[in-house]
Amino acid sequence: MATIRSWPRTLWVSVRTMLILTLALGVLYPAAILGAGQLAFPAQANGSLLEAPAPAGPVGSALIGQAFNDASGNPDPAFFQPRPSAAGYGYDGAASSGSNLGPENPKLLEAIAERKAAYLSANPGTAVVPADALTASASGLDPDISVANALDQAARVAKARSLDPAQVVALVREQTIGRDLGFLGEPRVNVLKLNIALAGLEN
Repeated sequence: MATIRSWPRTLWVSVRTMLILTLALGVLYPAAILGAGQLAFPAQANGSLLEAPAPAGPVGSALIGQAFNDASGNPDPAFFQPRPSAAGYGYDGAASSGSNLGPENPKLLEAIAERKAAYLSANPGTAVVPADALTASASGLDPDISVANALDQAARVAKARSLDPAQVVALVREQTIGRDLGFLGEPRVNVLKLNIALAGLEN
């Protein structure tokens, strides 16, 4: 004959199970994952933060794009500019998203036309405007641009900083990241890392 538990005993078993699972899955497991991350991948676990030369300290994450504007809020010609962003007011990690506009949407076509005009104005002599300079990424937080995009901007950045254009082009080549695993994706340049490296050319 099956034993029928009283409701107080059933309640105690339930509470005890909840406490054990809360301790195991809510405390011990997260602590173990946190510890493993800090030991094996400390940079990634702490947000892949990048630091500018002292005394600037951390200036952003290698994983999240950001704007490089002057005091008036316009793109600063002395910095490489990132891919356009549709996340919030731009590169807002709390509002990560693309525009979700279709390829024939008038607003998207208008935005592309405006971006193209601004790009050609800022980087005269550009033969073909790279696609990543015209369209925002799906996340709106893409930290990288194409090599062609970076090279198009090199002359402008060199002029704004009174640097030898060949030095800036060489820096772009040096900061170029190859395809993942040698065959996935396209070569790219992390904009924040590139702009931090610019400071080294002026020292």
